[in-house]
Amino acid sequence: MKALVLPPNSQNISRAAALLQKGEVVGMPTETVYGLAGILFDEQALSKIFSSKERPTFDPLIAHVATQNFSDLENLGIIQSSSLSESAKETVSRLISTFWPGALTLVLPKTKKVPDLATSGLDTVAIRMPNHPVALELIRAAGAPLAAPSANRFGRISPTQAAHVVSELGDRIELILDGGPCSIGVESTVVRVDASGKVFMLRPGGVSVQDLERCLGARVEKETSSQLASPGMLESHYAPTKPLYLLESLPKKTARSVGFLAAQKADAQKIQQIEAKLGEKPSFVQILSARGNTEEAARNLFSFLRELDQSPVECLVAESWPSSEGLGHAINDRLQKASHPKL
Repeated sequence: MKALVLPPNSQNISRAAALLQKGEVVGMPTETVYGLAGILFDEQALSKIFSSKERPTFDPLIAHVATQNFSDLENLGIIQSSSLSESAKETVSRLISTFWPGALTLVLPKTKKVPDLATSGLDTVAIRMPNHPVALELIRAAGAPLAAPSANRFGRISPTQAAHVVSELGDRIELILDGGPCSIGVESTVVRVDASGKVFMLRPGGVSVQDLERCLGARVEKETSSQLASPGMLESHYAPTKPLYLLESLPKKTARSVGFLAAQKADAQKIQQIEAKLGEKPSFVQILSARGNTEEAARNLFSFLRELDQSPVECLVAESWPSSEGLGHAINDRLQKASHPKL
């Protein structure tokens, strides 16, 4: 089987929706990364998501919806609002009205209608409304919320173009809707809202902590639980097939060839630092954003990592983004996890 890559016209969206309604999975563009979509309430589809990605079932999925109305989430049978205080409901409504559609995922109490497979047996479900016309049209055409983790093999570099989905899953799924390059390029921010209305950061992403705190008028707390309540919480993730080292913590190791992912410039000092530690100057170099634009850097991150991984080098070196504000936090989170030793 070889996946068809189709333009997202109404006919092809209907075709994709028909596959979803039969329990199949399809590649779907969003503004963050491409997702592997299946109907949330269909355990057959959920099983195909996990098997296609080689994803362990302890890693929960994110439900994608096409509404920013809090009561609609109840009517769809996704969230159990009775488990939330009035303060928590007010917090959720404020976050939804401010950031949806967009790159914010909320972890909330789930109903029994949501299969345990989608939530890895947890009593919470992760939900977001994507800000991409093709994703929204597909959700509506399918007639149900869609579970849609990134459309790549588990732990690998996330896809931000349809061609990346073909590279990762092209022989495992039937259809990919090509919505062009993703406009953000890193996954959504994930927060948990507890019963009292406090907000906890589970994964940095397309919405910054600073923007969340301005919206809430309150601090976003750091998640202290070791429980995997959302995707992207494992120490090793988003990784290339070749070893990746951070520039600031290079080991002393001889390398035959090196690919370098620089933040804003690949100056002589950085090249000398790599050569001194690894014994070789970089033979391939990519720069996330020569003009220091964080949004551009985020859009380029996974694509440039993938290009370096596919180049004829032995290992990769990446430089952290110089600022941890906004999307810089998400970029450095992905690089840290991508460089973490695989289990």
